[in-house]
Amino acid sequence: MRHFLTTGDWRRDELQTILAMARDFKRQPMMDVLKGRSIALLFFNPSLRTRTSFEIGAFELGGHAVILQPGRDAWPLAFDWGGIMDGEAEEHVREAAEVLSRYCSLICVRAFPKFQDWVEDRQDKILNAFAQYATVPVINMETITHPCQELAHIMALQEKIGETDGKKFVLTWTYHPKPLNTAVANSALLIAAKFGMDVTLLCPGKDYILDDRYMRAARQSAEEQGGSVTVSHDIEKAYGNADIVYAKSWGALPYFGRWEDEKPLRDQNRHFMVDEKKMALTNKALFSHCLPVRRNVKVTDAVLDSPGCIAIDEAENRLHVQKAIMARLLAEVS
Repeated sequence: MRHFLTTGDWRRDELQTILAMARDFKRQPMMDVLKGRSIALLFFNPSLRTRTSFEIGAFELGGHAVILQPGRDAWPLAFDWGGIMDGEAEEHVREAAEVLSRYCSLICVRAFPKFQDWVEDRQDKILNAFAQYATVPVINMETITHPCQELAHIMALQEKIGETDGKKFVLTWTYHPKPLNTAVANSALLIAAKFGMDVTLLCPGKDYILDDRYMRAARQSAEEQGGSVTVSHDIEKAYGNADIVYAKSWGALPYFGRWEDEKPLRDQNRHFMVDEKKMALTNKALFSHCLPVRRNVKVTDAVLDSPGCIAIDEAENRLHVQKAIMARLLAEVS
């Protein structure tokens, strides 16, 4: 039995097979792959695209989605093993995962970091606990990575430019008034390298370089696929001749849990916003963002509303790739 926790666990050809299935679902949305089956969608954090696309995806495949929000409409859960459960948690993840596995064919989990201690958060305890105790496949709906977003992005790129190998992909940090999760940035880095692109991580300084685990994984993929991974703090050089610009804001890991200390550094770099002047340096690059996006903070209206922006295409493709992921996982256990 396989889970879909990170694209790092899947080969490029396997991911391409999922993308081919997603294109089939895009052409023919209504199928009975999930007929008579149910999936559990556990949301520890808010959602718009993820909840909607998974719930509709289950419906279009003939299945039923059960929406659960632990701590709100489901019991709060404990995740540490061997502890004394005398606090808020009423149930341990072990029992929750085992029971849901008896009811449902898939379990999907969305759980952001707590933003207090990166050493703790990078262990991805909630997702990994469900994967450990569930007896059905588990899908990552975003934790410290966002593999569904990765595939939606690659699908949109392949629809627009075809082969991605050798394309210059710029993953640029952008300003945001609050520190955000690094999940989408980690995922964009991983998938661009896995699909053979020359990746430039553009950020204000070394404090904004992503976790070494993902940097190393991306460099390994780049070596295997004939691409490259470069870190740059030079805006003009990074944008130069880019084929794809992907924007995301994230918090600086050395300041993790100390966001007031990071704020002055973040505030100094508002000029990293994606605008027409920067995009003019590119090779008529496509632009995208995972959404939601703050207009004229992360990216200008002109760029976001331009014909080269594929953010809405990427968002739509969440529906199709997630249906393909569900179908693939169920096919392997049928």
